[in-house]
Amino acid sequence: MTDREKPWHGVLVATALPFREAANGTLAPDFDTYSEHVSWLAANGCHGVTPNGSLGEYQTLTPEERSRVVQVAVAAAPEGFSVMPGVAAYGAVEARRWAEDAAEAGCSAVMLLPPNAFRADDRSVVAHYREVAKAGLPIVAYNNPFDTKVDLVPELLAQLYHEGLIAGVKEFSGDVRRAYQIAELAPGLDVLCGADDVALELATGGAVGWVSGYPNALPKASIDLWAAATAGDLATALPLYRLLHPLLRWDSKTEFVQAIKLSMDLAGRYGGPCRPPRVPLTAEQDKLVREATIRALEEGLS
Repeated sequence: MTDREKPWHGVLVATALPFREAANGTLAPDFDTYSEHVSWLAANGCHGVTPNGSLGEYQTLTPEERSRVVQVAVAAAPEGFSVMPGVAAYGAVEARRWAEDAAEAGCSAVMLLPPNAFRADDRSVVAHYREVAKAGLPIVAYNNPFDTKVDLVPELLAQLYHEGLIAGVKEFSGDVRRAYQIAELAPGLDVLCGADDVALELATGGAVGWVSGYPNALPKASIDLWAAATAGDLATALPLYRLLHPLLRWDSKTEFVQAIKLSMDLAGRYGGPCRPPRVPLTAEQDKLVREATIRALEEGLS
């Protein structure tokens, strides 16, 4: 399989979903703004998008909204620009249905969390991925042990890979040592950086992709960072990483959606509000995000 056939390579933006207040006082997705945002990310050098992840607030969407998000992203994507939606669900059959929905929309890969309605054991995890694999699309596993309470440790990832169930893993554990263990136990399994604040460490450790939140606000700076880091150009990457890190670390905090949306607003994009149960940042959190974003913008980052 060539790199062109691996749509999870490069910088894929975990897209935020814009909401506007509807006539009934609720927040409704603004699909026109979302379509423009996907096109803008492509024009600014990103390699793809990952809609319907946590940053896209998929848990708060109706089934109709969730399906349309993918359709809008695919329609807005230029040739060669990847759309790899999240297909997480409490049940394996439902997750398979979302993978089939993605295939019908024209996507060429999906990203899948392990079961997260309960603390699944290894047998349940393998059965989950077996079911979703029936949809026929390559699967990038998503390891987020903090939110799912299920840890896709290197040994379990190797089992999934050697059975042909996954092609890659978005690694969000924060343990950068795992990249080396995965390479030893499952040569050929692609590692993607899943947390913005370990991007440099995983890029130099062999990661081939970065599913990232902060390109929503600063796409060019993020692309420059990833290009330098994966090329081993630390003289370029490290100063840029230090400048961005006060923002990148928000991706690993509970309030990451609100923080990234605020940075988008400050950078001239539309981030806007979040759907409940998310609430606005505290005054102190707002201050920290504003200061770090303004500092980056004043340094000419975009």
